[in-house]
Amino acid sequence: MELINYVILDDEPIAHRIIEGYCENFSFLNKVGNFYNGFEALEFFRKENADLLFLDINMPKLTGFEMLKSISDPPKVIVTSAYQEFALEGYELDITDYLLKPFGLDRFIKAINKLRITKVQDEDQLKEGFPSKIFLKSDKKYVQLELKEILYVEALGNYTKVFHSGGMLICPDKISDLEEKLPAPAFIRVHKSYLINRNQIDFLEGNQLKIGKVMIPIGQTYKTKLQGFLN
Repeated sequence: MELINYVILDDEPIAHRIIEGYCENFSFLNKVGNFYNGFEALEFFRKENADLLFLDINMPKLTGFEMLKSISDPPKVIVTSAYQEFALEGYELDITDYLLKPFGLDRFIKAINKLRITKVQDEDQLKEGFPSKIFLKSDKKYVQLELKEILYVEALGNYTKVFHSGGMLICPDKISDLEEKLPAPAFIRVHKSYLINRNQIDFLEGNQLKIGKVMIPIGQTYKTKLQGFLN
């Protein structure tokens, strides 16, 4: 995997040391900056670019989210905060993951794996010219969804249930039909009854994966293919 250049924005020096130590476990992570207040980070992003920002939120003068909203072309963001109440706003800003301090290496690894899945999906869609939206028929009308908002698809006989960030649609398509409509490898079949958006995976454990609050089974015939995409 190509290098991912990252920066850290946090007003606590010990937080920088912890993140740097965790990042040393990944050969493709390359640090290009340490910032201790939002204005330092803004100055950097006016002149330079980075692929990933580890972002603290509750800082004096300029909060992490205020800084993020001021960047015209923001990088991928992994929030590192001691305050859980900012999580909803974070996901509205399209962050990759939200790490609640204090977090351990295991949780950090999950965030980096999620970042890698997101990066591969973005690169694949850009390379192949995939559309960012799709129309799906539901209840005699066509509903337009952002591909990135689709969580997973569940087979329902000759129909499918399409779960997305705003709810669920019942579509008059077999799961094999939607498998052809939704662009691979961003979307991948993991079970005879499930098709998932790789970008939405929280973690894999044994023969299951978690998306949101739902545990989805991984069929034995699909497991090798899935692991191939994640390695």
